This record gives sequence, structure tokens and C-alpha cells, in this order.
Amino acid sequence: MYVLYRNCNDGSFMNNFIIVIPARLNSTRLPNKMMLLIGDKPVIEHTWNQAMLANAKKVIVATDDQSIFDHMQSVGAEVVMTSKDHPTGTDRLAEVAVLCGFNDEDVIVNWQGDEPFLPFEFIEKVANKLAAYPKAAMSTLATRIDSWEDFFNVNVVKVVHSNLDEALYFSRAPIPFPRGIEKGTGELPKNVQPLRHIGVYGYRAFFLKEYPKLKPSPLEQSESLEQLRALSNGYSIVIEYMDAIPPVGIDTAAELEQARQWYNEQSLTLKD
Repeated sequence: MYVLYRNCNDGSFMNNFIIVIPARLNSTRLPNKMMLLIGDKPVIEHTWNQAMLANAKKVIVATDDQSIFDHMQSVGAEVVMTSKDHPTGTDRLAEVAVLCGFNDEDVIVNWQGDEPFLPFEFIEKVANKLAAYPKAAMSTLATRIDSWEDFFNVNVVKVVHSNLDEALYFSRAPIPFPRGIEKGTGELPKNVQPLRHIGVYGYRAFFLKEYPKLKPSPLEQSESLEQLRALSNGYSIVIEYMDAIPPVGIDTAAELEQARQWYNEQSLTLKD
């Protein structure tokens, strides 16, 4: 049974994109992380508070857990209860797009529930990029890679794009490979300028509604990169360049402690 805290289509708004925050309680590496406290608030509430600072017309928390639903409802958030069976956060967003009756051309931005300190400017950038490309299905972000170590690190996803800012490919391999330049250490040469993919996504609602029907592609399965499903099926992804890398999300106990320490330091600074 699906329950809406508030009608997703009510109200009038000046701005032109919607933020959806997928918030699944179960996590393999950090159980119940969405409801773990940073200061006196759970992770998901911090994320929602940050999202509310963005220039969005609506912010929706999409969860599969009653405790998250009840808590976020109590603090005034707009909450949608979704299925527990979604394999990815994108599938959860797709359900929200259907439940809320989003128009096909609506721009939806995925703000991960475990990213409480993501600067909202990243969200606005990815939304504005998609809004500027009416034929694109998705948008995402990238920034320059400066070191050989990151260039060859399989955990740093690279992206190459066309002169029209449309993604050509995403890979864990070093692309585009600088033929004729010997691999070094430290900083990359100035004439080698690969891009690191930043996993913040904007979607048009029509694509989200189609996404669950698309089968994982061989490229997606080989690279373990979900965005390749869109490219493999002929959908356009446009890239916005950023000057910086955003803070990492909270996936482990160590990252949670780092977040708590940073938050406590910020709180003390504000009191001084």
C-alpha cells in the first residue's frame, strides 16, 4: 500500500524542478544509516534541510520504511511511501514520478538521502543544465581529474562528451587515453584533461517512467555503471562542468563519525 503524506501536485511554485530524496533504511555497510543521528537530527533530516535551501519548487522524500516516513512527516516534509523491492534509487524515483503524476517534461533531481552536506548549488546546476536541453533525458556533473592516480583509479568514474556537452561514454578505465604520453605520478600534464564523473543526476519525468522497462545493458553490467543503460538505449545525457568535487556521502561508520565531527565543529563555530 502506498501512502502520500501530502498531495504531490498541490500548491503553486515559482521554480521549475523537483528534488526527490530516496531514503532506504536498510544498508549493507551501515545499517539504519538514514535514522542515525548527527547532532540531534537523523541523517535524512539533515539531507532534507539542505535540500530545502535549493531553488526547487518541491522537495519529496521517498522511503520504504515507516519510521523514516513518520519522522519526516513530523518535521513537515512531503513524504511518499514506496515499494521495498526497488533494485536501484532510480527505480524508486520512477515510482514517485508515477505516484505523483509528474508531467513528462518535469525535471526531477535525485538527491541521495545519505548526502546531508551536499552543496545545493550542485543540484541547481544539474537541474538548470537539463532544463536548457529539451531533448535530453538526463543530466549529470563532471569535474577535471588532476592526478595520474585518480585517472587510473577504477573507483573514479570518467566521462567523455561531445562538443554539444552530450555524454559519449562513462568508464572506470582511463578515458580518453592519452596515446604517446608515458604514465607518470603526481599531477597530470596540462594537455591531458580527463573528466571525473560526479554522481548527481537530473531526469526528465518521461525517462523515469520508461526506466523500469529498460533491461540492463552489457556495457552497464561490464562497467557496473547504471547510467550506461540510458546511453545504450539511445537516451541523451548532458554534462555540466563543476570546479570542485562535492563531499562524499555517508556509507560507512567511519564516514558517519567524520560527518559528526565536522557538524560539531561547525556548530561550535556558529556559537562563537
